Amino acid sequence: MISKKVSSITPSPTLSIDSKFKAMKANGEDVVGFGAGEPDFDTPKHICDAAVEAIKNGQTRYTPAAGTLKLRRAVADKFKRDNGLDYTPEQIVVSNGAKHSLVNAFMAICNPGDEVIIPAPYWVSYPEMVKLADGVPVFLHTTEDHHFKATAEEFEALVTDKTRAILLNSPSNPTGMIYTEDELRAIAEVAVKHNLYVVSDEIYEHLIYEGKHVSIASFNEKIKDLTIVVNGVSKTYAMTGWRIGFTASNTALAKAMGAVQSHAASNPNSIAQEAAYAALEGGLECAEEMKKEFLKRRNYMVETINSIDGVSCIMPHGAFYIMMNIGRLFGKTIGGVKINNADDFAEAFLNQQKVAVVPGTGFAAPEYVRWSYATSMENCREGLERLKKFLANVE
Repeated sequence: MISKKVSSITPSPTLSIDSKFKAMKANGEDVVGFGAGEPDFDTPKHICDAAVEAIKNGQTRYTPAAGTLKLRRAVADKFKRDNGLDYTPEQIVVSNGAKHSLVNAFMAICNPGDEVIIPAPYWVSYPEMVKLADGVPVFLHTTEDHHFKATAEEFEALVTDKTRAILLNSPSNPTGMIYTEDELRAIAEVAVKHNLYVVSDEIYEHLIYEGKHVSIASFNEKIKDLTIVVNGVSKTYAMTGWRIGFTASNTALAKAMGAVQSHAASNPNSIAQEAAYAALEGGLECAEEMKKEFLKRRNYMVETINSIDGVSCIMPHGAFYIMMNIGRLFGKTIGGVKINNADDFAEAFLNQQKVAVVPGTGFAAPEYVRWSYATSMENCREGLERLKKFLANVE
């Protein structure tokens, strides 16, 4: 017998698509994948070297639950350097990836029935994390016309006496949108007015192509005290598998999240913590190199998609995702398969042309599929050539 809470959880469609892609590739099929949200670059050598040295030096034992003091100091320095935020090491909690950090955050702030407002399209795990913490996800649906961004007025319209927090993700997965400073200031005013926590997922902050990243916590002490800033090393330093994320928050929240983590996971990986320290202390050169390549791919893919009949997309300004609008294809058939939704499209595309994209259904964006351009330009070209062949069979 499985608990009702766990039975209500929806498996991640991004991981499901990526798993099917990898299985097909392992079977020797000529498949091209655009599903996984991880840089296609190797972790820089100086970071790997730090991990090897940690092993050689016997740093393979338990660390403090919230992470080593050395790393927490480095994280605090990062927030000061990159975001103009002052935190002490006691206000930093290092976790097993930013996903784990988010789970800790919702566990620390949610009581049964508390509502968390989540703009949609959203990263697939947000609602499930809230539900695991006995909270209730409340969705704020945005539109492509407004670049998939929610306004302060829209947030405030959903506030009830049960609202506990609002969720922000900028730059966004899956849309690549970025909130401006003015937009964030207005949202901060709503949060302060209603005494709401803000869980601000900023994991893509160093992958921005136009504009700049601003942390909502940086405006004043009131909003800073209400904000849990979530970040990590996965996207910036091509360290997805190392599983190091972190939060910055007020001291009471940090203590609560550390307590949750101490029972759930003991501590983050000791070796990966040394690697993360080397990453944070080693500068952003690797991130800048990746960003240059991502920019080339993004520009090519957006231009090409918008030149193909039946589909379209808007220009994302951050992260490495494109949301392709397929709504005009609904009710039509492709290669004999009727397309009623994004799931039908993604399955038919994978079966007929061996291209893996993520259906927007899991993002609350049923008229879209997500492409990740965290793959080679060669794959980008091949995938879009296959898209043209696929859509040549629309009836």
